[in-house]
Amino acid sequence: MAIQKEPGQKGVNWSNIAVGAIMNMVTTLGQPLEVLKTQMAANRSQTMWQACRTVWSRGGTAGFYQGLIPWAWIEASTKGGVLMFAASEIETATLALGVNPGFAGLLGGMTGGVAQAYATMGFTTCMKTAEITRHKTAAVGIKPPSTWALFAEIYRKEGLAGVNKGVNAVAVRQCTNWGSRMGFARLAESSIRKLRGKAEGDALGAFDKILASSIGGALATWNQPIEVIRVEMQSMSKNAAADAHRPAKLTIWSTFSYIYKTNGIKGLYRGVTPRIGLGIWQTVCMVSFADYVKAWVKSQQK
Repeated sequence: MAIQKEPGQKGVNWSNIAVGAIMNMVTTLGQPLEVLKTQMAANRSQTMWQACRTVWSRGGTAGFYQGLIPWAWIEASTKGGVLMFAASEIETATLALGVNPGFAGLLGGMTGGVAQAYATMGFTTCMKTAEITRHKTAAVGIKPPSTWALFAEIYRKEGLAGVNKGVNAVAVRQCTNWGSRMGFARLAESSIRKLRGKAEGDALGAFDKILASSIGGALATWNQPIEVIRVEMQSMSKNAAADAHRPAKLTIWSTFSYIYKTNGIKGLYRGVTPRIGLGIWQTVCMVSFADYVKAWVKSQQK
């Protein structure tokens, strides 16, 4: 079930914005994995069990859902709409030119990932990080400022550059994330079709679609160092700011060098295990389930 225009369809398919927003909201059910992944990436000396205990200490079960409402929901809906719209249009256009489905998925995912990073994720990721920082501050017995107060402080000190700190790393991450997820998923679909003796345009069953997306989501975590770099660049921790070895001005390269010098190659892959689970879940939602939703929407438009 590759992304294809219905016969006679002209122009862009605007309904994909709504489909992407809704489906990416579904992916926020994986917020505990997101919080755990970020905790391990920011605290690279912690084991997974230690990270779980730390997150649990910030409010029990609620600690695993920090930053979910409203900022993770706002981030998910906006970036999901941008991703699905851009990726689907690019994938449709390249498939129409006879491009291999795997390469079409790669191009669509890369374009959608870059678009969502620069269009929506600077502000919403900053706000989500500020909300999580508030909970960390409260956990040590200090009355935290409001999320908006933290945001205002960042804006006052650093302006829009501060609000969008790390957005280039986010763009690289999202480009490689969704390019890999969609590319590997479509490639896996093609391979499964061959194993099943199906033609390229034949539909796959639900199990095969989910299997292909799971493969895509798992393999896409090869770029975990970019995620660790992004977390470090956006860190609001006072301990991070007080580290004399941490560069005063963080770029992607200087952050990479800092992490490698302080934590080695393992530090660049901290949090990869929960991210594999998160990547599988997000890819299943945004590729397999989304294909079925888009097909249903198209059937209602006839």
